[in-house]
Amino acid sequence: MRAYVLAAAAVLGGCAHPWNTMNIPPGTPHDEVIARAGPPIRELPLPGGGQRMQYTLQPLGRYAFMVDLDPSGRVVQTRQVLTPSEFNRIQPGWTRDDVLREFGPPAELTRVTSFYGDVMTYRWAEGNNPMFYFVYVDPNGIVQRSHQGMEFINSPADRK
Repeated sequence: MRAYVLAAAAVLGGCAHPWNTMNIPPGTPHDEVIARAGPPIRELPLPGGGQRMQYTLQPLGRYAFMVDLDPSGRVVQTRQVLTPSEFNRIQPGWTRDDVLREFGPPAELTRVTSFYGDVMTYRWAEGNNPMFYFVYVDPNGIVQRSHQGMEFINSPADRK
């Protein structure tokens, strides 16, 4: 049984998947990133040159990977961005486009009665705790505030 599990892990490890972006070293060319991780959900230009390849497991997953390329199309860095230190970079005055460039599309776009505008909701995890991160964007596309919140899964209210 153990040999079967190890063989399955080896086969799956060789498949193109967003998780593979975390093992891509700097200097790797664009086409090799796609061969290892599959096509990104989108590619967009970075300020100052180069481009970003976005891989996300949203709306149900809790990870989003960014692969930054230099102007020649080689990897500069890869990182998982749905983390407290990355979210703490979001400041009032950022634009919707800034948030989308840095974190990819949200898991959910909603509205609440206490705010006039959209709430971009990202799913993430802090340790074993499922979390949300809320980014409030006004009708002009400007971030007004952001904060984290717990995602309660299988709470008594979910079982009714």
